Amino acid sequence: MKALKGFTLPILFLVLWQAWAFLFGIQSDTLAAPADIVTAFVAGMEDGSILEATWMTLVAAGGGLAIGGGLGIVIGFIFGLLPPLSRLSRVTVEVLRPVPAVAILPIALLVFGFGYAMEMAIIAFACFFPVMLLTEGAIRQITPRLMEVARVMRLSAVQRTSKIVLPAVLPRMFVALRLAAGIALIVSVTVEIAANPQGLGYRLMLAGQSLRPADMFATLFWVGLIGWSLNWILVRTEKKLFPFHSLRRIEE
Repeated sequence: MKALKGFTLPILFLVLWQAWAFLFGIQSDTLAAPADIVTAFVAGMEDGSILEATWMTLVAAGGGLAIGGGLGIVIGFIFGLLPPLSRLSRVTVEVLRPVPAVAILPIALLVFGFGYAMEMAIIAFACFFPVMLLTEGAIRQITPRLMEVARVMRLSAVQRTSKIVLPAVLPRMFVALRLAAGIALIVSVTVEIAANPQGLGYRLMLAGQSLRPADMFATLFWVGLIGWSLNWILVRTEKKLFPFHSLRRIEE
């Protein structure tokens, strides 16, 4: 019920928008009434065009997230457990981290051409640094006493990682992946708008260029709904997997 309360303001806005369109009419190539947007969305669902574009976008976003997030976790673990190596790589990381993911689009296009590989490469680049930094930070925040206990018990590096480090950082790693999932969707749609002729971003651009505002807004709202649904699912999953961590974060 709490999640549904968040829809109150958007629904009120849509009602006012529809009332304004009904009373005064909308004669524009860039704006459409909510009723027309719903009609366009239903038509896109019936002919399968929205679902096909959604599948393309989610495949690219999921693949890029898996590659970038996976590498980010591995490198974050290495840097967190080996601070000297982290310091040695800090300049390289800080030079590459501020580079916008879309800025490497020309390079990715030359290397991979159009298609999933190019889009996944850019998404992986965008997801890598947030996950890596949050994973490294989570490892650095492990209570020193836990590491002292590990040394007293003479645990090996593998045992120390599996019994102390992993349980301590998993909740924060999940938060990092939740953040990266949102980034993956944003970058995926952006790349499709800018260069890659597939997915929801390309559908959104075509609708705008073809002066079909109802289709354009239907696609735009659908992207927003996908992002909200994805975040809601991940938040609920986090609460199920790490109830004590979620409760403590809310209390803080």
